[in-house]
Amino acid sequence: MKDPDYKYVASLVVRAQQNDSSAFAELYALTYNKVYNYARHYLRDDFLAQDAMQEVYITALKNIQKIKDPSLFIAWINRISFHVCFDMMQKSGTRSETGDPEILELIRDEYLDSNPEARAEKSDEILRLRKAVESLPFHEREVITLRFFGNMKLEELAAALEISRSTVKRYLASGQEHLREMLKG
Repeated sequence: MKDPDYKYVASLVVRAQQNDSSAFAELYALTYNKVYNYARHYLRDDFLAQDAMQEVYITALKNIQKIKDPSLFIAWINRISFHVCFDMMQKSGTRSETGDPEILELIRDEYLDSNPEARAEKSDEILRLRKAVESLPFHEREVITLRFFGNMKLEELAAALEISRSTVKRYLASGQEHLREMLKG
């Protein structure tokens, strides 16, 4: 959005506050490129940026009644974008795409280690790991199993499960966190 017509935007906000869905749709049309580009730049991931956009506009729709000065809509949506992206980065932490190396090593060892002696030494760990994986929530178990046992890439997982790449990453992260907690003791 180059030079927004703040009076026009304000009139759309007022209409949206009166439950005019076409006015909100027009606000979306005027701002979505900027919001997406900001989220894409901040999160450095197309799928996360799409998730962030969805969250931004859901938040905006739920809270549009709270805007006291409708001419400040663009600043308001930018602030929401920042908070949503910041929260998403905080939740994802600094985990790498491949996840926790110790868990990854343990899982891959179960299927890739052809040395029977080494497998016997790890049998207790492997049994604990199998039980832990089996006790994960369905989506986490599915993603962990396909990612590490099936050696599938994130994009392949997303396509196979018909979910976004960022959702795959969230399931991986939460599944690995659950596994870490279960395998601590």
